[in-house]
Amino acid sequence: AVYTVPVEQQWVSRIHKAALAAKERGDIEYTFSEKVANTDYERVMREYCEAGHQLIVGEAFAVEDAARAVAKDYPDRAFLIGSSFKPDAAAPNFAVFDNYIQDASYLTGLIAGAMTQKNNIGMVGGYPIPEVNRLMNAFMAGVKESKPDVKFQVAFIGSWFDPPKAKETAFAQVDAGADILYAERFGVSDAAKERKILAIGNVIDTQADYPETVVASALWHFEPTLDAAIKAIKDKAFKADDYGQYSFMKHGGCSLAPLGTFEGKVPADVMTKVKAREGEIKSGAFTVAVDDSEPKSS
Repeated sequence: AVYTVPVEQQWVSRIHKAALAAKERGDIEYTFSEKVANTDYERVMREYCEAGHQLIVGEAFAVEDAARAVAKDYPDRAFLIGSSFKPDAAAPNFAVFDNYIQDASYLTGLIAGAMTQKNNIGMVGGYPIPEVNRLMNAFMAGVKESKPDVKFQVAFIGSWFDPPKAKETAFAQVDAGADILYAERFGVSDAAKERKILAIGNVIDTQADYPETVVASALWHFEPTLDAAIKAIKDKAFKADDYGQYSFMKHGGCSLAPLGTFEGKVPADVMTKVKAREGEIKSGAFTVAVDDSEPKSS
């Protein structure tokens, strides 16, 4: 695996966790590089290919052309790469994935809408790319269903891992009236904790670190995505597929984290609706829209 950020970063930590689980089961051997600069990404990918690794996993959002170029030069290797783009028949060994966890994000929105007192929610994201936008938009849709007149403050910090900048951006939103923060990036929940307001988590469950702050989180489970790719390789059937579907709730790719310390603090009627919606999402009776457009403040 080739990661541009530390493995503790939210998004990459879920890939890392799934790979470690597969390794522990004896399904794979696993080697990874973290904090790889964009300018070094292609070199590291090529080194792994030359070393004989059958599957290369990574996130190519800023190095898309380089990643696809490497795949073309190594047609006997399989590539499972996080990307905002779709698979290309011209690159039959380059499959893409993304964290389509809009289902769980929508459910956290239902809860946030019920918990805001000021009807003002701040949202801090990394970059306004599809994989971030769709989660924010799903969250906002859930909020509006619970409380239609909520206003949103939306900001992007231009980084995947800059907790201090995310924290300062969140402070500004609190100063502008927000009483709940959507923590798409690390640093936002720290701001919420210091200002004694609530936060909504994304991708990982951080409530143990913020027991009085993080009321709900949308969790991403990469295991279904990776396991499907491993099976395809073993079956000699790996091809340029879109693995995004495996992040959907119906495939076990996302879930709503347990409320933990906030159990009983969210209105009972709201949690009844959340449970009902969760069941409808899993059965296919209710579909959360995938909206990749950039969310705006309102």
